[in-house]
Amino acid sequence: MENILIEKQDNIAVVTINRPTKLNALNKATIQELHDGFKALSEDKSIKAIIITGSGEKAFVAGADISEFANFSIAEGQQLAAEGQALLFDFVQNLSTPVIAAVNGFALGGGLELAMACHFRIASTNAKMGLPEVTLGVIPGYGGTQRLAQLVGKGRAMEMIMTAGMIDAETAKNYGLVNHVVPQAELLDFTKGIAAKITKNSSVAIAKAIQAINANYIDGVNGYQVEIENFGTSFGTEDFKEGTTAFLEKRKAAFPGR
Repeated sequence: MENILIEKQDNIAVVTINRPTKLNALNKATIQELHDGFKALSEDKSIKAIIITGSGEKAFVAGADISEFANFSIAEGQQLAAEGQALLFDFVQNLSTPVIAAVNGFALGGGLELAMACHFRIASTNAKMGLPEVTLGVIPGYGGTQRLAQLVGKGRAMEMIMTAGMIDAETAKNYGLVNHVVPQAELLDFTKGIAAKITKNSSVAIAKAIQAINANYIDGVNGYQVEIENFGTSFGTEDFKEGTTAFLEKRKAAFPGR
């Protein structure tokens, strides 16, 4: 791994995009490394929550590496978007392990798209977010037009994308784009605190909840039916037996993750 760092502690993994001289911009190599890293972490049963952030104090991810696609054809552009969405952005959204974005500065273009693919977001007070692609004569291609509208509403998404403007952390919180805003020095510890709460709960149930919530945004899928099915299958898990037994015995549950 040349472009990312992974640290594990107390059932939590922290993935840091480490390209500080490029403001952590996403290139093909970094997208592939992130895919490989997330895949490995999702298969590690000791990891119950993942935090992703950027190195340094300026940027989470300042965008995509424009030099890689400035001369692409129509077909190459479509392939770039399709492969990127499948390899990283959709992959993260559908990961069974919770992924929290700790947005520590600029999250622009592909950077905001990556943050939006995570299950939720926490921002530092100095964070700035936006999708400036139309200033380059292109549109967001890693799911930005879809996820931004889902998170902040159609009208706000239209304005943000059309004006290519940036919003600050408090505005992002008011829009529902981020859940919390904290000083940068406290960002990682605060995010780890939320992740620690997640790790105490049933990882099996959380995975089923992620799947059910995401189902609401898939065309042709009845999210309510997915919820019913996942609710029912939960009854056949060891985590359900442990959780209900612990409740009745008035003790804290020790979930086996099965």
